Amino acid sequence: MTEERFLREAIALARANVEAGGRPFGAVVVREGEILATGVNEIHATNDPTTHAEMEAIRAASRRLGSPDLAGCAVYASGHPCPMCLAAMRLAGVTRVAYACSNDEGAPFGLSTADLYQELARPFAEQSMAISHLPVRPEGADLYQAWAQARRGRR
Repeated sequence: MTEERFLREAIALARANVEAGGRPFGAVVVREGEILATGVNEIHATNDPTTHAEMEAIRAASRRLGSPDLAGCAVYASGHPCPMCLAAMRLAGVTRVAYACSNDEGAPFGLSTADLYQELARPFAEQSMAISHLPVRPEGADLYQAWAQARRGRR
């Protein structure tokens, strides 16, 4: 089975990352049966909490394609993607995600993001992090309108 092969690749990346001192997470981005990019969790090396395996693989695939659009791509991950990674996959247009290890399997080792998913499902006012909308517009500047005008000028 092709999907199993890609999941085995993600798991192999995760195992190698553990041997290198990292966390047990690896990911591959695949399009039309070809691995475009791979990634491993690099938090141990970068101290950057966003360097998850899926994020690193997405970044590498986008650079390879010269585009942020990963429509038609699939991501295969060793573990259950966290909300950040899942959101990035959606923003990139990834059409399929498969993972080998569940949040339940990771929980005994402190490797589950199930609580984070539950927290993010609550309304902003009920979350533990203060989130507020403050509509500041210096001198009436509209950032989105400026962006749209700049885009039109580049065409």
